[in-house]
Amino acid sequence: MVKKILSSKESELFRLTIGKVEPVKKDKILLKKGEKPKPFPKPQAINRQDYLLSMTETDVEKLNLEDTMSFIAAGLQKNVLKKLRQGYFELDAEIDLHGLNSNEAKRQLLNFLHGCVEDGFRCVLVVHGKGYRSPDNHPVLKNNLNLWLRQHKDVQAFCSAPPKQGGTGAVFVLLYLSDKYDNQGDAEY
Repeated sequence: MVKKILSSKESELFRLTIGKVEPVKKDKILLKKGEKPKPFPKPQAINRQDYLLSMTETDVEKLNLEDTMSFIAAGLQKNVLKKLRQGYFELDAEIDLHGLNSNEAKRQLLNFLHGCVEDGFRCVLVVHGKGYRSPDNHPVLKNNLNLWLRQHKDVQAFCSAPPKQGGTGAVFVLLYLSDKYDNQGDAEY
């Protein structure tokens, strides 16, 4: 640790800025007799299911093993999806869901996406696998993910990843910015 020696001018400026300082005599707060501490509201449990908009499975076409996925939310320009495919957005996080059953995969996906939005992540990679071990070569997790991501209110767009990052067994997901990050000068897409 390097100590910086302050000049007398800097020291004076510091003292003026800080003002009068008194040493702490006791670091405990004493309540008056019969007085109760103020209650803090109990944090509400977040139901991650509320992040999914209602949509039936029949609204989405079923995918096969090597089919690619893509989606863009209403109102967004097509070039956003093009930029996502080309790797324009830097990956902030990734999760590997393949090998999980549908319920566990959904739970982990919703928790992951919630955490990503809270942390201000914009682009994430979700690995779901191609579905070669699925019954009748019908990729269950891939089709579920196609539906869940379309339903998720924080998803702007998604598309299959390039071969070097998982190909048709993974998707790039573009997320909306959380309100707390929206005012930091980032451009809207």
